[in-house]
Amino acid sequence: MSAANDMAEMPVQLPRDPASAAQARSRYFNSGNAFNIKLPPVPGHIFMDEPAKAMKSEVTGFINCDQSDRMQCAFPATTPLMLARYAVVKAGETLDTMLPNTASIWYVIKGGADLTVGGEKATLGKADVFLLPGGVPSSISAREDSVFWAVGNDPQLRFDASAPATGAEAAVQFVHYPADEIVHQLDVVYSRNANDSTSGHALIFSAEKTEAARNITPTMTLSLNTLKPQSEQPPHKHNSAAITLVVAGDPAYSMVADQKCDWSAWATLVTPPAAKHSHHNDGNTRAEFLIVQDGGLYYHARTMGFEFY
Repeated sequence: MSAANDMAEMPVQLPRDPASAAQARSRYFNSGNAFNIKLPPVPGHIFMDEPAKAMKSEVTGFINCDQSDRMQCAFPATTPLMLARYAVVKAGETLDTMLPNTASIWYVIKGGADLTVGGEKATLGKADVFLLPGGVPSSISAREDSVFWAVGNDPQLRFDASAPATGAEAAVQFVHYPADEIVHQLDVVYSRNANDSTSGHALIFSAEKTEAARNITPTMTLSLNTLKPQSEQPPHKHNSAAITLVVAGDPAYSMVADQKCDWSAWATLVTPPAAKHSHHNDGNTRAEFLIVQDGGLYYHARTMGFEFY
């Protein structure tokens, strides 16, 4: 069959003689050309320049981990559905944190600050985690120079031109996970043995609204993963993309699609969906790393596809 007669090579089909504007907006494809869409893959990458810039910055604001150009994405994105960013708030200054997403997950890398979310307030310190609802006015006022790491589903909302629900219909509420409580809850996990069906000792963050799904938001998951000294997490894969913040580990590294990614302080690692990957701690202290995935989507669709090699 010549390419000229192959329906997979046909262009979009337009309506013949539309009788209305609504009919004129119709488009048609076929079983050959509708399913051969080829998009650039999600790049595996470790962002090191961005955290270094954030730690030295003298300006309050955001520093995105943006791979949109490599993915041919029309808006800032770290993976197709998530955007990671560093936030700098200089002492005595305030950063507006009302972002265009359903929710954003935050970690305090350094400093101390006061957070206002709607009518609620919280005092933030190093290693705190907090969850911000989108569409709700919020801001961070720093008592000292502060640096944060945050991941939101901004690209997901940009992709389908949606907006976060607010009020009683909001998907998430403001949640604060203080550092000392995180340490305690992780110690509780470490009081039990991990079995071969788990990926080691990890603390999974959830919230009152999403407790049934065991996620932190409807579409995103957050875990504080650990590796004991001189240990490794076996190679595995899952259909969700993962964005990882290096919290502690010296020396430690990840293998992503057979590429070695050496860890550095506060680096952000991107693991593409379905990529074989593993994490390794060659040091004599415990390695810790925060992982955000768009896993809630895949759990809901029954397509997570977690598998050890």
